[in-house]
Amino acid sequence: MSLFERIANILKKPEPPKPEKSVRDLGPGDIVEVSLVTYEVVGSTQSPKRKAVFLTLQDGSTVNYLKIEERERVYYELYTAIDGRLDSVDEIPTTIEMEDTVYHMEEQYSGNVLSQGKTPFSSGSEQYVWEFQSDNRKLLRIEWQDGRMMMYEGESVIPGDVKVIRAT
Repeated sequence: MSLFERIANILKKPEPPKPEKSVRDLGPGDIVEVSLVTYEVVGSTQSPKRKAVFLTLQDGSTVNYLKIEERERVYYELYTAIDGRLDSVDEIPTTIEMEDTVYHMEEQYSGNVLSQGKTPFSSGSEQYVWEFQSDNRKLLRIEWQDGRMMMYEGESVIPGDVKVIRAT
């Protein structure tokens, strides 16, 4: 290495640090801790119109789902898939009673989604979502896309309980 190259390396500006990956930017291969349980992110479904992402998390054989939505602040909800069906997607009721818990519809929306990795639904087509909440703060989520329906039961998670361990 010549003297000129050494001086050039000394005077060269260091590369700026890469910005930290936010929880909303996580994708397959990343590691996240939710309520003291470490999960690998195996899939991601983004709803760009709503600034929301629905992550598929895996811890061994356990699969859970983390919804992250950015509004005036960031909201987190942890879900588990449940067995269930409704007679018709056209007739989603505003109140659902399940195992002595009454859920009331909070929100209904639809939009195109972008998926990567292992997710319940594919990317690119329109997805319909109904979100419910019970009086004791339990959550119920129903998704429908291309003739398939998924149901999830969950609860809100405080922001301090969600931590990015490793982001690729």
